[in-house]
Amino acid sequence: MIALLVVLILMGLVLFWALGAYNGFVRMRQEVKSAWAQIDVQLKRRHDLIPNLVEAVKGYLAHERQTLESVIKARSQAVDASALKDKAQAENMLTQTLRSLFAVVERYPDLKANQNMLSLQEELTSTENRISFARQFYNEQVSRFNTAVETIPANIVAGAGGFTKAEFFEIEDTAHRQAPSVKF
Repeated sequence: MIALLVVLILMGLVLFWALGAYNGFVRMRQEVKSAWAQIDVQLKRRHDLIPNLVEAVKGYLAHERQTLESVIKARSQAVDASALKDKAQAENMLTQTLRSLFAVVERYPDLKANQNMLSLQEELTSTENRISFARQFYNEQVSRFNTAVETIPANIVAGAGGFTKAEFFEIEDTAHRQAPSVKF
């Protein structure tokens, strides 16, 4: 009788542990989704600022049409991307085209001094910083979730519950990983 009671208590403890592990996975998955939503909010903000930026520089850069068209095309692709991997690639391309636009702007002193342009550049810089912090937070949440999904014995509950590893928001282009060279 005591052995049966001990077995029942152990089964109860395992059941409570499994329920706790399952609920932990649900909570972590929601935290990953929430972190992605924060990135998405900042990306939407950036997407909304870009048309204003393009309009501000359009008159000054009439002969730099290709640069403007590249920014517009990259923004469109970023807005249309839906899968995480596609969105990450599109956003990385948009970042690259924005850098080329700002490099072109540097060659026009009148444009650099334009108050509207300065304000838009400041807004975009602030937004880029927010995106960077949101990506970092998202990747931390993904790392935490993925570790829990792969850790023994919780991986049994993860497999039974249908929890799979989440994707990181990574930089695909290795050129973006390298520090820029500064020459005087």
